[in-house]
Amino acid sequence: MAEEVTLRVTALDQRGEGVAAQGGARIAVAGALPGETVRGVVSGGRMDDPRIERPAPGRVAPACRHFGSCGGCVLQHASDRLGAKWKAGMVLRALGARGLAPRLASVIVSPPHGRRRAAFAALATPAGVVLGFHGRRSHEVVAVPGCRVLAPAIVDAMPALARLAALGLTRSGARGRMVVTLTGGGIDAAAEAMAPLSPAATEAAVAIAAGAGLARLSWNGVPLAQFRPPEIGFGRARVIPPPGGFLQATASGEAALLGAVRAGLGDAARIADLFAGCGTFALPLAEAAEVHAAESDGAAVAALLAGWRQAQGLRRLSAERRDLFRRPLLPAELDRFDAAVIDPPRAGAEAQARAIAAARLGRLVMVSCNPATFARDAAILVGAGFEMGPVTVVDQFRWSPHVEMAAPFLRR
Repeated sequence: MAEEVTLRVTALDQRGEGVAAQGGARIAVAGALPGETVRGVVSGGRMDDPRIERPAPGRVAPACRHFGSCGGCVLQHASDRLGAKWKAGMVLRALGARGLAPRLASVIVSPPHGRRRAAFAALATPAGVVLGFHGRRSHEVVAVPGCRVLAPAIVDAMPALARLAALGLTRSGARGRMVVTLTGGGIDAAAEAMAPLSPAATEAAVAIAAGAGLARLSWNGVPLAQFRPPEIGFGRARVIPPPGGFLQATASGEAALLGAVRAGLGDAARIADLFAGCGTFALPLAEAAEVHAAESDGAAVAALLAGWRQAQGLRRLSAERRDLFRRPLLPAELDRFDAAVIDPPRAGAEAQARAIAAARLGRLVMVSCNPATFARDAAILVGAGFEMGPVTVVDQFRWSPHVEMAAPFLRR
């Protein structure tokens, strides 16, 4: 029988696991918090089932009955204050590793039941389709009918979403995804990686969607039925995103990021919005400035332009479909603008950051969902003469390891 050891946890890693030391080796301690004394068996550099012998002051009872089995949340056993400190620390440590030490402006945490967008895993089993999130460190799918993160309307729709998934997962072991967004018209559901539907199954899917009050149902990228426009408001504009299209996870998180972007751009009259999506920033910014949006997803560009055309009182807005990883805006193109906002995916925007560094552009705001690539790209800008302003940390993915951040940059 393996011998138990006692360890003291000193930190949280980026996955939300406790960190302790044993004989100079780093040990990951599942479910432990900084300052706690734990006892258990160490195997493979981990203590997976520790006994908490001395709990930390920041330990609280988990809010959700699925915590521990569902892998979506990793830190429900920590106080809000400790969770916010962890998220801010992730961002500041990544920046520090690049030699950057900006001031922390604020940490904004989205409330429980605030998630308006989710990507559910679906798995066909002999007992039926399970729809939910992946389990902790496993490929098992865990149903989460009591989820404390999701908007109640999404939780209420989960049984109907599982019935829809069952129409496209007819073989035991088959897997798919159901991407859902709570819009102004109701839930927009997009089934992905599902088997094609027969005419009879299509009729059944439409009936299930209608009975559940969905706004729209799409199947493998193709709309099957729309009962109400699945609109999202971006400032004065109303946009219908493409099926499964990207959207900030919470309305409060989006508002916080938009506030940071507006503050950083100041009174710029001509703005470039890079990685613009459906217009999260471009459309509100067009209320006071001319905007050019660049985005690789053609359907998102079309949705953005349609929203702009139908809105009242917006300034001139242009948009182009452009892969900014392969074809970043060049210095000569960037020099037409007073300022830019850049919000790339997790891979960051190294090529675009280098083009900005070589341009005369004097002001921009960078938004990111990855501390490591955010820090890398920020270091490129600072190395080219930009001064990095205070960082706003936005915790849209409450209790999870994910975090958003935004910071202004002003050329010295």
